[in-house]
Amino acid sequence: MREEHYAVDEASDGKIGLIKAKQWNYDAIVLDLMLPNIDGWEFLQELRKSHETPVLILTARDGVEDRVKGLDLGADDYLCKPFSLAELSARIRALIRRANGQATTEIVIGRVTIDTAKRTVLKEGQMVDLTAREYTLIELLALNQGSLVSRSMVYDHVFDENEDSLSNLVDVHIYNIRKKLGKDFVTTRRGHGYIVETPRSS
Repeated sequence: MREEHYAVDEASDGKIGLIKAKQWNYDAIVLDLMLPNIDGWEFLQELRKSHETPVLILTARDGVEDRVKGLDLGADDYLCKPFSLAELSARIRALIRRANGQATTEIVIGRVTIDTAKRTVLKEGQMVDLTAREYTLIELLALNQGSLVSRSMVYDHVFDENEDSLSNLVDVHIYNIRKKLGKDFVTTRRGHGYIVETPRSS
């Protein structure tokens, strides 16, 4: 997933994973069932008491009864091993889209079109050259179009837990995005965060 330019946090057992899943608002969780301390079934039951984070179960348990149990406990998708990395990526993209109320892979904001499947951005039909981090930030803002995205939300969704959240990287990325998409594409609400406004109908 890091090769797909996602920010990724890891947990080696279910107890640590549950603490992280309750502490941070993840875009999606990939869950193994055979975890130490707290297994995937218990993890899912506990998580669903308080959080609606999309969950994809990724497991070697391929029985129908296991798939039914996982979905009934609140999983959003179920993928059995062995699996294709391309399929896993596509399923995660679909989970994130649906969680944000986005039915299609394209988000159109004025003259800018974001394709979340191809991970590309077009401005007036022309491909925009972006770094992986710039694209990820644009997608986050676009999926939350019309809503304020706080700096802490940017750090939670764009950077993984091992990166320095006190750096000025977000400001640098926002500056570069404005240079490439137009200074009005992103509005800064000082002290609060950033917003991509929904264009008004003419």
